Amino acid sequence: MHFLAVWDLMAVLFLGAALGFFGGLFGIGGGIIAIPLLALAFGMDQALAQGTSLAMMVPILAVGLWRYSRKRPIPWVSALWIGLLASITTWIVAHFATQLQPDILRGVFGLFLLSLAFQMLIAKQRHESDSGRSHLNPRLMPMVGVAAGTSMGLLGVGGGLVATPLLTGLFGQRQALAQSLSMALVTPCAVVALATYSVADCVDWSMGLPLAFGGLLTVSAGVAVAHQLPERRMRLLFAVMLMATALWLLIKPYVVG
Repeated sequence: MHFLAVWDLMAVLFLGAALGFFGGLFGIGGGIIAIPLLALAFGMDQALAQGTSLAMMVPILAVGLWRYSRKRPIPWVSALWIGLLASITTWIVAHFATQLQPDILRGVFGLFLLSLAFQMLIAKQRHESDSGRSHLNPRLMPMVGVAAGTSMGLLGVGGGLVATPLLTGLFGQRQALAQSLSMALVTPCAVVALATYSVADCVDWSMGLPLAFGGLLTVSAGVAVAHQLPERRMRLLFAVMLMATALWLLIKPYVVG
């Protein structure tokens, strides 16, 4: 671990604050934006970017979960079952992910983000016309944890992005509750993934900790704004943010050469 220069430290703190706000707003911890920034703007290999992002996400997710649980009750029985399956899956997949070549891991991340952006836009339209209906037996809801845990372990992010549309589209959960439940399952997954990436020496703590501190200053504000927005607008912002991040990630390498 090395120490950043004062101006670099201030820049990282500011970046963490921005990521924390959007993480609180969308219930994702900011990692979906932090990873491409760390990989492309700071030159980290993909595994290191994912591990460093996890160092930022863990405290932000914990605070975001606390804030969401105060505003809206969380069904903790379902959350515990989903979180347990998600954590086990995360631990298994993260061991595999830290052994992959950086280019392969980055390609998988880019394809995941692009497909997820399109899926969210499609799911938005379907959910508006079929709100509140569960298409699957609610007893199958813990299986959402397997999908979320796979994403967290392989990509270091995306557990909430996978879980939220599954909970809304397949199990008829409202958006705000789905994001709360997603945070409840993603938080322990992030801890497990961070520990695994750290053991593999894939975490830059000198950047991850300032990012986390900056994010903690603004995540509550993001959560507060989220609870004031109409649900339809919140889903639209969520989908647009995913699409913009996916396009930026895929285009930026060609722009910078």
